[in-house]
Amino acid sequence: MITDIKVNRPEPVFSDKPLKVFRQDTNVKFAIKALEAGNPIIVTELYNNGLILLNALNAHLNKKFRSDTFEQQSAQRAAYRKLSNLILLEVVHHQLVVSKAPTIGWLEKLYPETEDFLLPFPQVQGLNSAWQWYKNGISIPVLRNKLYPYYGTYFPTRFDHLVLFDNFLKHYTGAKKTAIDVGCGSGVLSLQMVQHGFQKVFGTDTNPNAIVGLTEFMGDTKLSRKIELDYAALFGKFEKQTELIVFNPPWLPATHDAGNLDSAIYYDENLFPDFFAAAKEHLLPDGKLVLLFSNLAHITHVTNEHPIKKEISRGGRFQLEKCYTKTVKAASDKTRRDLSRRDSEIVELWILTHK
Repeated sequence: MITDIKVNRPEPVFSDKPLKVFRQDTNVKFAIKALEAGNPIIVTELYNNGLILLNALNAHLNKKFRSDTFEQQSAQRAAYRKLSNLILLEVVHHQLVVSKAPTIGWLEKLYPETEDFLLPFPQVQGLNSAWQWYKNGISIPVLRNKLYPYYGTYFPTRFDHLVLFDNFLKHYTGAKKTAIDVGCGSGVLSLQMVQHGFQKVFGTDTNPNAIVGLTEFMGDTKLSRKIELDYAALFGKFEKQTELIVFNPPWLPATHDAGNLDSAIYYDENLFPDFFAAAKEHLLPDGKLVLLFSNLAHITHVTNEHPIKKEISRGGRFQLEKCYTKTVKAASDKTRRDLSRRDSEIVELWILTHK
């Protein structure tokens, strides 16, 4: 049952030992030394005190680490992630106890079994942002209605690849009886296919939050009868062959042990070989296999290998019908990420057929 799936959530912290306290009058340098020594710190008085400590920690690490390469930037982010998660906030009766803190509905929704616990400050920030998206919804250019993404579920903040897919669907002339959306996430591709007349879409995902969230989003509407979900890898329980398989995989090879929220960004070495082997069995003889990808790994110098090109060059299972590309629009100047590489970033839509 979908309702029996245990969702991913920030792990609650419980401590029976006194914790170091960060107040308005606490010395920031001493606090950072304590974090680097592995000592948790609890933020008191004001929510803003936590923001002050996080900003100071970020500035400290900016001086400590070089950031000339993608790998160096990744190392700095890893250090920040490790230390910042030692900064804690107290939750009592599903509410943050510091003054001027946001009200976050996830604290009750995700932790029904306990009212009082501690959470890392960055996790609270993530819960707060996710609650605003979930409560207010986000507009996706290719969808008629707003999306209300569940906590911990990937949803697009860039839409160039979705526009490519929408254009593909507008010109698609094949049968529209069934389709499979592998790694459906928040369900954008599945919803696009339903909008364009597909009678039944099967969606799978290894993220339990994606399945629970999309199930909740559809409720008992017509969508729930058009989109069927399975909490599983690749094709899950869906064994019948279909005329269209869609896959928007992660665009970067994993260089570290990615957490649950990064699994939509990083792929391991087995993902593409396993996917193509399974897709060969699930695609009807005259069906189409559509993958959405990017040259991000190449322009960030993570790898020169392109997993789709590699599969085609093997020559055994699939052949290329068409590849459409689109230059990525300029990134927001508010992003923390390096903007220079966006000038050469391209998203791709690959259409493959049986060999």
